[in-house]
Amino acid sequence: MNNLPNLTEILINTFQTLINQFVSFVPRLIGALVILLIGLVLAKGVASVIRKVLKRVGFDKIGEKLNEIDIIKQLNVEIKLSEVVAKVLYYFILLVFITAATETLGVAAITSMVLSLVNFIPQLVAAAIMLIIGILVADSLKRAVISICQSFNIASGRLLGMVVFFFFLIITVISALGQAGINTELLESSFNLLIGGIIFAFAVGYGIASRDVLANMLSSFYSKNKFREGQTVQIDDVKGSIVQIDNTSLTLRTGDSTTIFPLQTLQSKRIEVFD
Repeated sequence: MNNLPNLTEILINTFQTLINQFVSFVPRLIGALVILLIGLVLAKGVASVIRKVLKRVGFDKIGEKLNEIDIIKQLNVEIKLSEVVAKVLYYFILLVFITAATETLGVAAITSMVLSLVNFIPQLVAAAIMLIIGILVADSLKRAVISICQSFNIASGRLLGMVVFFFFLIITVISALGQAGINTELLESSFNLLIGGIIFAFAVGYGIASRDVLANMLSSFYSKNKFREGQTVQIDDVKGSIVQIDNTSLTLRTGDSTTIFPLQTLQSKRIEVFD
């Protein structure tokens, strides 16, 4: 019986240990709360000052330009850069003080997590700046393409402008994600495959659509030296005088009408020259 542990003594020691830990934890808790309170007040004050300063210097004009972009309008979101910068600065300062508070508490896991967030914010800000600049540049290029197409009376100018806009927007998004520390290898590979497929499809489609034109242009190298304007020729059953010959066609005047032959047909038809 003498070998049994003294339960009363064990309980007393346990409670004594808990009390000692609680007594030592209370000052750290109070210190952490004080640090958080100071950080909260300081973050609000700095954010308020920065917000007012940015509004006075006209920093929101950049946000107004962003709001004029079609894709932003469709999102029904009004961007005020002074508010965005103030919020980011507010949370950055608050996280710095939260890190100090968790260090005071001695909770290493929470401290490490908050510290990683603090280190991530500068990367996030750099990525956001890159994204804003990229969107503005993409929109400027889109407007330039549309303006050029309108000056040359190209009907599909708006479509080309949108293609240019989204092309540079995707490049900007991928670059911004990389700046934020996100692995973008899969996105880059997929984007490269997509662009390669579009170029290949365009090349094949354009080649098929323009094969007759290319055939006529090749035929002109063989036919131009054999014929000249003013000659009287007969192509199959059509007889007339050559009034024009260019890179793709030959025009015959046959009485009161004219007949146009694609140059590639001259390689397969019977032609009789009279002078």
